[in-house]
Amino acid sequence: MNAQNIDNKPKVQKETKNKIRVEFERTPLKERLKAKFLSTFFLQKVVFYIFRLVLLVGISYIVLFPFFSKITGSIMAPEDFADATVRLIPKNVSFDIYKAIWTDNAYLEAFTNTLLLSVSTALLQTFICCFVAYGLAKFKFKGNGLIFLAVIFSLTIPHQTLQFSMSEKFVNFDILGIMQFLNGGGINILGIFKYTNESLAAIDIIPDSWEMFIDGYAMNLTNTFWPLIVLSICGLAFKNGLYIFMLRQFFRGVPDELEESAYIDGSGIMRTFFTIILPLSVPMMITVFLFSFSWQWTDEFYINLFFPGSDTVLMDDIYRNVPTTLSKLMDTVDTDISLYKTAIRNTGGLMIIAPLIVMYLFCQRYLIQGIERSGLTAD
Repeated sequence: MNAQNIDNKPKVQKETKNKIRVEFERTPLKERLKAKFLSTFFLQKVVFYIFRLVLLVGISYIVLFPFFSKITGSIMAPEDFADATVRLIPKNVSFDIYKAIWTDNAYLEAFTNTLLLSVSTALLQTFICCFVAYGLAKFKFKGNGLIFLAVIFSLTIPHQTLQFSMSEKFVNFDILGIMQFLNGGGINILGIFKYTNESLAAIDIIPDSWEMFIDGYAMNLTNTFWPLIVLSICGLAFKNGLYIFMLRQFFRGVPDELEESAYIDGSGIMRTFFTIILPLSVPMMITVFLFSFSWQWTDEFYINLFFPGSDTVLMDDIYRNVPTTLSKLMDTVDTDISLYKTAIRNTGGLMIIAPLIVMYLFCQRYLIQGIERSGLTAD
């Protein structure tokens, strides 16, 4: 009896809806419009729509206005900065700032060097963090929780706290005195490193500024890419704790049955990791790679720390240095120097983030998937 009532109920509702629809269509047009547009529900819907539109427009204005002002300021002529009537729309459109940054500040060279540094460190960090996070997520051993707590604790330590120790470590780089021990045993490891770097620089494989200077029984790795590469390999680079946390949360959501079936088929831990786990982790790995690449691309702290007197041009130099052409132009043209210098720095900032915007447009789908899947499980 109950089953019959359940089966008949949808039919009655459907017939009732059809009857109401037919009766509504037979009413005069004036009555239909009155019932549709002068109802309380319609007025509430209109008010909510207007409120939402105004809110979104206001938020968009707050977010986009700084970018719009920087873009318009980057195409202003020097005379516009001395004209009180010019606010956002330039009277004299000029691309001199872009040209000067491209030529005088060697933008293409800075782009190439920063791209090489960011890609190499991001790839290393992604792989190392995957390795560490997989071990913390899938293997039970003494100290697992303590190690993970240390990873989380590393996120709270200010970089300035480790600034002096990291600087001293890479100025006199010798892991556990190994180089001193090898030299004492008759193996001139420092000479080998020096010869290798000089040879690579001679055939233009690496720039001259990458040469590692030898001092006693240690190498001075500053003004080279090696400090950032070593930190990435050791899992101690910028934001590595965050990447390990994200990947650990993702790996905890991978069913254990996949690994168990692989073990039954004869696969070892490493083969399972490379053939099953990593292919499943591609969206998450892309997310970590994008985060690492973006933060390294715009980094100033480690660049200033490890490149104190380097001839290697990086993106940080694009932002800090005023092109010589524009410096000479400011002396001959009536302009507000402070505003013009601010516009130059803003233009440099736009040229720095432009590659990141292009990269995000192509990778946003993977980025969103990785962020969504990073929190599948909770402790």
